[in-house]
Amino acid sequence: MINFVGAGPGAADLITVRGMRLLEEADVVIYAGSLVNPKLLEYTSKDCRIYDSAKMTLEEIIDVMCEGEKKGLNTVRLQTGDPSIYGAIYEQMLMLDERGINYKFCPGVSSMFGAAASLKAEYTPPEVSQSVIITRAEGRTPVPAKESIKSFAGHGATMVIFLSAGMAEQVSNDLIEGGYSDKTPAAIVYKATWEDEKIIRTTVGGLAQSAAQNGINKTALIIVGEFLNKTGARSKLYDPSFTHEYRKGTEK
Repeated sequence: MINFVGAGPGAADLITVRGMRLLEEADVVIYAGSLVNPKLLEYTSKDCRIYDSAKMTLEEIIDVMCEGEKKGLNTVRLQTGDPSIYGAIYEQMLMLDERGINYKFCPGVSSMFGAAASLKAEYTPPEVSQSVIITRAEGRTPVPAKESIKSFAGHGATMVIFLSAGMAEQVSNDLIEGGYSDKTPAAIVYKATWEDEKIIRTTVGGLAQSAAQNGINKTALIIVGEFLNKTGARSKLYDPSFTHEYRKGTEK
């Protein structure tokens, strides 16, 4: 069996229990060496064959998977965070589908959730933001015209911007042109939950300067929104006056 496994945001103990067990049972592991914490490989057996996909093409990755299937081996494709977000797994799954090879998918903890934990923040506080826009800036990989940062900025919602730390000035300009104030709170979270994690709190207008001053141009999230000010109304769920299926509220 081939298992796509989310490695989690960075810290080796933030992989899921299922993901850890799949690593323990693996005969072959193909891991994203440029992004995945190598300490996760300590969960594998001493006989497990390890491949670093940072040096491999898609075809080479699929060849290793197919060879493992022919030999009846358990193969783990270990990818950073949760592979469903910018994980480039669709193309791998498609090629396996074309070959009639079965596989499974074990989700992981995305770096956006690791970053929220490090920031000690909730992305969706009541009356501040109830939506999270997950996106990226356009670089060598194009972005559909209707999904530009500038167009999304008009919503004023919480934004988590992946794969864009090296384009902080462009991101800042697009956010401001799209509708955010240059004073809107923002954060850059470098290597969320890793031992060398770095958190820079700034503003939309200060993103480029903050990234440059801290030497950050990759492996970081840009996070934007008023939720960073830790303001918002109290949730009704635990309000004494609020009635729901499990509790009758008291009159004010």
